[in-house]
Amino acid sequence: MEFEADEIAYGFYNEYGRKAGFSIRKEYVNKCKKTGVVTSRRFVCAKEGVRGKDKRDQNVKNPRAETRCGCEARLVIVLNRDSKKYVVSEFIAEHNHYLHLPSTVHMMPSQRKVAATHAIEIDLAHESGLRLKQSHELLSKQVGGYDNLGFTKQDHKNYLRSKRQRDMEHGAAASLGRYFSRQLKENPSYYFATQLDSEELITNIFWADARMIIDYSHFGDVITFDTTYSTNRDARPLGVFLGLNHHRETVVFGGALLYDETIESFVWLFETFLEAMSEKKPITIFTDQDAAMSAAIKVVMPETYHAFCSWHMWQNAEKHLGHLLKTEPQFNADFLACIYEYDGEDEFLTAWNEMLDKYDVRENKWLIDLFKLKEKWAQAYVKRTFTAGMKTTQLSESFNADLKDCLRTDLNIVEFFTHFETIVNQKRDKELEAEYNSRQKFPRLKLKSSPMLNQVATVYTPKLFDLFQTEVEEVMALSIIERNVSQTHSYVVGVFNQNGKYEVIWNPLDETLSCSCRKFESFGILCRHGLKVLDVLDVKLIPNRYIMKRWRRDAKDGSGKNCTTHNKPDTRLEYVDRYRDLCPKYIQLVNEACETKEGHNILSLAIADLKKKLCDLRNCKTNVEEDIIRPSTDFANKEDQLCASITIVPKGIKK
Repeated sequence: MEFEADEIAYGFYNEYGRKAGFSIRKEYVNKCKKTGVVTSRRFVCAKEGVRGKDKRDQNVKNPRAETRCGCEARLVIVLNRDSKKYVVSEFIAEHNHYLHLPSTVHMMPSQRKVAATHAIEIDLAHESGLRLKQSHELLSKQVGGYDNLGFTKQDHKNYLRSKRQRDMEHGAAASLGRYFSRQLKENPSYYFATQLDSEELITNIFWADARMIIDYSHFGDVITFDTTYSTNRDARPLGVFLGLNHHRETVVFGGALLYDETIESFVWLFETFLEAMSEKKPITIFTDQDAAMSAAIKVVMPETYHAFCSWHMWQNAEKHLGHLLKTEPQFNADFLACIYEYDGEDEFLTAWNEMLDKYDVRENKWLIDLFKLKEKWAQAYVKRTFTAGMKTTQLSESFNADLKDCLRTDLNIVEFFTHFETIVNQKRDKELEAEYNSRQKFPRLKLKSSPMLNQVATVYTPKLFDLFQTEVEEVMALSIIERNVSQTHSYVVGVFNQNGKYEVIWNPLDETLSCSCRKFESFGILCRHGLKVLDVLDVKLIPNRYIMKRWRRDAKDGSGKNCTTHNKPDTRLEYVDRYRDLCPKYIQLVNEACETKEGHNILSLAIADLKKKLCDLRNCKTNVEEDIIRPSTDFANKEDQLCASITIVPKGIKK
């Protein structure tokens, strides 16, 4: 036989081996020294020869099984210099071993190869969070069975491992830098920052894409922040900033991988978060009872109301008061009532003291410490600020659960970010679904003749309309207990034949309404008590000031307030040190450098001197430095240009 190329001959012999039931491999090749053209080649059975002496540890208990038995079957081709074709010079067909069955030939090494089309599908399945077994099963179903797939599950696993090795071949820090560079190339408003320690290792990482920054400008008034573990190979705490959009769906504002949960790390994180969000601080932030987190919030966001997650409080109560929960069934209800039910401060204090006396826990240290922080969790105090109806970090807990369904502890840093993007996109799809339903489906009015419901039916999002409609329905159960009509109208409203009274004040001059329950101030919609007074006053439409933009269908229309893009045309990693006050000393030298012939030398000396001083300062520091690597911008003055020239490449990610 003759072949146009040696690879064609290999393909023919490999197909022959598939039909006969043996695997082949390439043995030797001879090439012309001048032209590099293959002059002869031998293809042999995969069982040709014998295994060489094992140079590994002789104490291995389970060495790999022998696969070679000295089989002589082979095909040799030689280049015919006249015809420029390869001709068969030797062929041995006999084998000295069992041949494979037709049903197992797809498992032979020479028959296994991950095709380019399959490689794309493997990558997509991996990025979507499918496990290896699920992904391999899906691919086999598509082609009608494992024998038609062309590769085994082990090949599938090896492909993913090789891909991970290629992604991380330059180290974790460089791989992280390339990932961020790709994000910036796709969207220049992408924001990221990393903190280095004195050894120039990355300790903390924060990131937020453009969509997160814009969403924060609309819905960043109330946020939750919580950390979770078991999402990455290094067991780093993952922190995510979350909130509620106008559909009351989860919205992500940013993520962080921390080295530890110390005050220093949280201070850096919160400062970086605010920098990314144009220094716009939230009204309220919900966290657990972590002391380091509380201290950092007090330092970075002193004006922000810090509220504790009531769910975490209950978890801590189980740890410290478990004996009461087992022996006193009513304690659970009394404790939760102190958290949620009492709107008045005096009412709360009375109930709290009664609970302490009833269960003889006045000396319990955990309850004493908890009471000192009552402004952060008791309804009587939390209602004084805007919370958008949130009482827990349940958004964070739900988001973390979704993450752990998709993330694994064996993922490297780049795989982690890829899978994190998947979860964020899932949340955004839910928002799009809610947006579609709000336009596709009409709200169901239980009182179709109500002018007020008709007014807000096309203004509020469906979720908010349902909540508001519930308040309207409850108006029927309320009665006016007292009224005082003067310059301002004062009403005491309560539920018929039940305890609980609320004072509602109406000012007819400026059409302002306030209620002691403070539902509008804390949630953003009018309460049933205020609606009762409006009904008594024959006010049929809600004043526009009480339809909060945050809950409207057009909440995202227009540009976000205080939202700036981080446009970074000159994208590179830049070392920005907190000791930037050194720079003014060299501005004169910089100006001189721009005007003299020897300017280049002067400028080089200035930069070298400044680098040395910064290096000396870093060597003197013992704590984690507050240094940030962030994408550089077009600097407006020579001082910034000088600092921008000092570039430090991180040595790695701190373990």
